[in-house]
Amino acid sequence: MTNPGDPSAHLVDVDLDGFQHEVLDASEAQPVLVDFWADWCAPCHALAPHLGRVVADLDGRVRLAKIEVDEGENMKLAGQYKLRGFPTVILFYRGAELARFSGARSRHEILDWLRIHLPDDLAGLAVS
Repeated sequence: MTNPGDPSAHLVDVDLDGFQHEVLDASEAQPVLVDFWADWCAPCHALAPHLGRVVADLDGRVRLAKIEVDEGENMKLAGQYKLRGFPTVILFYRGAELARFSGARSRHEILDWLRIHLPDDLAGLAVS
């Protein structure tokens, strides 16, 4: 379920079946942030608006995929990526994981993290 406070048009809810297409394949064209979250997780709800704002600020140059780990078979993805807690955000580009962080962060911390982990040809994506 999309956070109702997230105005970004560059957000997609993803499940196990759509992960290949919506994340890995899509990351061939643009970086994809994947937010692994759970409805019962207070830090997940704290992080969501910051991720939404970052993606909106970047105007679609980075996509946000949200995976509710407790829905359907989505916990299999959490196991596949060896997640230890929620929220965990993984940055994918060209089909590969570039970096990850766990826990709530501010908009500025997320932007700084993107500046560090995006390849040089994309490092200018982050806004101040």
